[in-house]
Amino acid sequence: MSLKTRISEDVKQAMRARDKSRLSVLRQISAAIKQIEVDERIVLDDAGVTAVLDKMAKQRRESLEQYTSAGRDDLAAQERFELEILGEFLPEPLSEEELAALIDDAVTSSGASGMQDMGRVMGELKPHVQGRADMKAVSAAVRARLNA
Repeated sequence: MSLKTRISEDVKQAMRARDKSRLSVLRQISAAIKQIEVDERIVLDDAGVTAVLDKMAKQRRESLEQYTSAGRDDLAAQERFELEILGEFLPEPLSEEELAALIDDAVTSSGASGMQDMGRVMGELKPHVQGRADMKAVSAAVRARLNA
């Protein structure tokens, strides 16, 4: 079952269960996917949907950080809830060891020798880590690896 179909089925289940908070988040996800499809006149596959979900999760993490530092626990709780729902549709996160192995493989296969090759390494890594790791953390790890 594709991700879009799973999301659609979960919307229906939330409607039947009268779970308004979950339904709201699922509708936000559906709207974001449809917005991309309409704007770019394409039909998103699972990889595209994962990219949209990853972007939404990143936004929620940043908002959560800001709300927590501002002492807005009510808004932080809502962001945590939305992140939890988004996490249901994202692939399993990579462990530190798996990420390090992927970075080593990308550096080796791209022939990277220094920081000037970071774009090439990130380009090779992105399809493998999209939705499974925070790209900010991946970028920092690649930078550290290339500077070593």
